[in-house]
Amino acid sequence: MSRDEEFEQLRPLLFSIAYRILGSVGEAEDAVQETWLRYAGTTAEVASPRAFLSAVVTRISIDVLRSARVRREEYVGTWFPEPLLADPYEDPERSAELADSVSMAALLLLERLSPLERAVFVLREVFGFDVPAVAAAVGRSEAACRQLAARARRHMAKGAPRFEVDRREREALAGSFFDAFRDGDMDRLRELLAADVRMVGDSGGKAPQWGRGVSGARNVARLLALFVAPFVELGGSVEPHEVNGQPGAIFRDRDGRVLNIWSLDIREGQVQTIRTVINPDKLAHVGPVADAWAFVHAAVEARRTTE
Repeated sequence: MSRDEEFEQLRPLLFSIAYRILGSVGEAEDAVQETWLRYAGTTAEVASPRAFLSAVVTRISIDVLRSARVRREEYVGTWFPEPLLADPYEDPERSAELADSVSMAALLLLERLSPLERAVFVLREVFGFDVPAVAAAVGRSEAACRQLAARARRHMAKGAPRFEVDRREREALAGSFFDAFRDGDMDRLRELLAADVRMVGDSGGKAPQWGRGVSGARNVARLLALFVAPFVELGGSVEPHEVNGQPGAIFRDRDGRVLNIWSLDIREGQVQTIRTVINPDKLAHVGPVADAWAFVHAAVEARRTTE
């Protein structure tokens, strides 16, 4: 098998490792591309392409994450990972585990870890690399990696997301939620919201935002009611779609351009959290992005004409 073929076979795994470390689709793709350039440029014999490439993409991702930390500290408002619509790494036996590990909730927990802890956790706990392989990938001793993994597990266990076991039930409930949104059925929407539901958006200061978030079923329902009718009247569409392994949807304007992406945390038969990514920089990999400011302005005008 040629190096090109070996790399393409492993590309899904490499992207999945990089995305979980970085929380960015664009940065993960760049890390994978840089990994290919280094692989293509090495003249040394590579005994295990999987081990070699995984180590290279991990080290590149750690370096990128360290610089990204500074940017995130200066980020305007709440920071969320870039939405991932499909994880290319397929392992049917572990599909649920892998989906949960890439959820928005899990990635936000990973943000609490140091870059080394995060990389060790992803390699060891998510993808099952043995300790010697992890040590080789991050350039630390096996003993140090065991300590890093233990610390990471403790941090993650404190806030580990608990999702519904039956994915079909979760998807059905999300479908009912988005159907109710499209139909403007506020009574049904309120029924599906947990009493302590929270709706939070990531605009990065580049799109309309509703402060630091809204909490409580009554307040979230009131916020939804403000823009359901104008959204539908302006030809907006809701496209249910798995987002980071969890139920979600892509919201588009009448021309099919992306307005924002919602991801739902569902537990005990109700929506616990609604995370919306509105920052246009984080939506470009999905497709053409709409002018959210113009859409909101048109929605306000639409409300005025109907009142």
